[in-house]
This record gives sequence, structure tokens and C-alpha cells, in this order.
Amino acid sequence: MSAKVKAVATFVSVLVSSLSGSFGQLTTKRTLTADDARKVIAAAVSEAKKGAGTAAIAVVDDGGHLIAVERLDNTFAAGANISIGKARTAALFKKPTSFFENVINKGRFAMTNMDPRDFTPLQGGVPIVVDGQVVGAVGVSGAASAQQDEEVATAGAKAIASSGTTNAMNMSTSAPAPVSFFDVATVRESFSKGAVLFDGHGANYQVHTSKRVAPGQAEVHATETDVIYVMDGRATFVTGGSAVDLKPTGTNEFRGTRIDGGDTRELQPGDVIIVPAGVPHWFKSVSGEFHYYVVKVS
Repeated sequence: MSAKVKAVATFVSVLVSSLSGSFGQLTTKRTLTADDARKVIAAAVSEAKKGAGTAAIAVVDDGGHLIAVERLDNTFAAGANISIGKARTAALFKKPTSFFENVINKGRFAMTNMDPRDFTPLQGGVPIVVDGQVVGAVGVSGAASAQQDEEVATAGAKAIASSGTTNAMNMSTSAPAPVSFFDVATVRESFSKGAVLFDGHGANYQVHTSKRVAPGQAEVHATETDVIYVMDGRATFVTGGSAVDLKPTGTNEFRGTRIDGGDTRELQPGDVIIVPAGVPHWFKSVSGEFHYYVVKVS
């Protein structure tokens, strides 16, 4: 396997770089301030008052941590907590919460099993984007309708995103990430038992050296994309469809007995397949020992 390990080294390096950005360089991160949050809420309140005049509005940073929340007069009491949940979901998943509500309404009910502390799939959560970066999110609940929840949230997000300035943003730099090297013997040993070769060390990716000798369970990773590169062996791999008997096995992780429907592919050495977060996948069968790299990107 050593020759193949050497051959794939460049693949892993280029793949991680393309998915996770340029490592080894100074990077900048924009963060929301309390003043930014006040601007977001002010714009959202102005939009809400054009309608029924009720709304609870929450602003969180890119980690889903609450910065500010305001509940207008006559808004139902639970609105504040719901707005926080919507904002957290939009920030952590970097998507409007209407996306998840639509997905569930179309039949992917497994998503309702996710931890409700991090997942509120109700329309009204919108990411705040500045210079292409998600810096936080705003969530709204209790407006005249679900659609207006989203309209109020969007107005709040635009108060920062559309300003065209970065004066309200704090800039921070991080030191270059250290270079990680694994010699052929280490990689071979890792493949022999199937293990995590690189755990990320705080980065948004991991590299697994995986081994299979039998079929597995259906899997759904709510927040991780799997990039699979086949080294040795062959396997029947199913993606999409509906996972049967899906149950949570950890934070944002789910397992089931099999997949009904979906797309079936026969994997062989050299194949690459990318399974986005939230897509069910299943090794239905394997032939002999099946070795493959998995780069998990969150």
C-alpha cells in the first residue's frame, strides 16, 4: 500500500486546501459587536412596525452565542426563546432556517431528531454575511406570519451586510496552522485498524484512514461533509433515499439499519465521492478488505 499512500498524499493536500481555505497563511475573522447587534435589532424593529408591530428579535455571533435580544410589546412570551433558536440555527448551519423547514416539509423527518438546543427549523432565521463571511445571524419570532418573521430578520441582517463598511467589525489574526506529517509506516498502521489519522486540532476538517470488511449502518452527518477517496477493494455504496429506523447516536450524528431508495454506486480504487452534510449514505456491501480515506469537513 505504500506506493498508493505516496500517490494519494498530493490528493489529500489539494483536497483539504480547496475545501478548507489556504492553510499556513494569516487569516482574518470578522466578528459582530454589541453596536452591530443594536443596528440589526433597530432595522428589524422598524420593519416589524410596518406590519403587526410585534416580534421577538435575537442576534447571535457566528458560534451561535447570544449578543442581544428584544421582544416588542404584545409579542407572545415564548417568542424570545424561539427567536434565539432560529438565530443559532442560521449561524451554526450558515443557512436560512426556511431551508430546513422546507426540507422537513418535503419528507426528511429525520432532521426533527436533532438536538433542539442547536436546531430550530422554523422560518425566520437569517445569517448575517459581511464580505462573504457569515459573522452571525438574526432570528425573529412572533411577527404577523412566518413569512414576515423572515422579512423582519432579513431587514435586520441587511443593516450590517448592506452597509459596505467594515468599521463596525473587529479584526483578529491567527497564527499559521502547524504542518502535519505522517510517514508511510504510520499511515499503513492506521489503515490496518481503521482510525482517525488527523483529528483537526481545531481546524474544520479531519482525515480518517478507514477500513471495512463488512456492510455498515446507514449514516447521516447533520453538519459534516464526507469526501471519500477509495484506496483498495470494492464496495456497493448507497446515497440519498430514506434511512430506515434512524436514531441519534451523538451530537448531529444519526444511524439507521438501511436505506430505502437512493442512488447505488459500485466503488473501486481511485474513485472519489462527496457526500454533503445531511445526506443519508450506506455501505451496503464490501468485497474483501475495503480501504478509503475520508476527509470530514464541517
